[in-house]
Amino acid sequence: MSKLVLDAAVFSPAAIAPDTRMVNEAIIKVMKTIPDRWAVPLAEIRAARLSGKGVFPLSPESPRARDETIPGPRGDVPVRVYMPDGAPRGVYLHIHGGGWTVGSARENEGILDRIAGACGLAVVSVDYALAPEVPFPAGPDDCEAAALWLVREGKARFGTDRFAIGGESAGATLSVVTLARLRDRHRLSPFSAAVLTAGCYDLRLTPSARNWGDEPLVLNTRDILFFVNNYLRLDGKADEPDVSPLLGDLKGLPKALFTVGTRDALLDDTLFMANAWLAAGNAAALDVYPGGCHVFIGFPGTIADQAMKRICDYLSAF
Repeated sequence: MSKLVLDAAVFSPAAIAPDTRMVNEAIIKVMKTIPDRWAVPLAEIRAARLSGKGVFPLSPESPRARDETIPGPRGDVPVRVYMPDGAPRGVYLHIHGGGWTVGSARENEGILDRIAGACGLAVVSVDYALAPEVPFPAGPDDCEAAALWLVREGKARFGTDRFAIGGESAGATLSVVTLARLRDRHRLSPFSAAVLTAGCYDLRLTPSARNWGDEPLVLNTRDILFFVNNYLRLDGKADEPDVSPLLGDLKGLPKALFTVGTRDALLDDTLFMANAWLAAGNAAALDVYPGGCHVFIGFPGTIADQAMKRICDYLSAF
């Protein structure tokens, strides 16, 4: 019998390792130097992040990576492809985070380079359309197009039809939406596994998101509301499953690894979704890391190393 078991001890402040506390304190200190980070035009924020002048450092460029485009519903969709050292053992379709508003494949270089190298997988990361300039449904439409491209071209292009999907934050949300769209719109279930890190699965806001407050530990309640309002500026409602996949039918989706830290404003989203995933009859694994901030795998520290090893092991075995 499948079951998810949570250890209450992981939620105790005493379980947080000293280096995790140090990382969190450093993030808060940096974030507090910016009185209102959304007062700067989004185009400037995106450009600064890509040039390494954002709030957090940019990983060195990977020699594995190259930029390409694939056909999408509104024109070409940029993708960044990372190749392993030998023939790919599978393909990981990655969808980046950033609240549907910022973020890019390039900003996940360290994580994606590691997955390609350690797991022997080709990684295809989608630079989908961003809100508020191009709001819902453009982002999920681009991700759906990328998944369909992989179904059509993956075997010829990468020599394998062994596919996994996943992402962080908004990217985890879009990964679930993509899986549901392929099942419902195309009667396709091409992905054997999903890796879902710190997703926002209910855009009405779960209790942890609503009650987080102003503390700027990567993401706070105001940020989440800002992102949701950008994303749904013209179309879509937070109570629709195509927007909030926690509210939808999850039956027939692949096995998934859910990862989240206890110091994440979106903690409840992962706890709720992992259990809903299991209740829908899908295999689910849930890893909760003491003190981990939002998408802590993108920061240095012991728990980031542990989580990335777990993710790599999961992707190597799917």
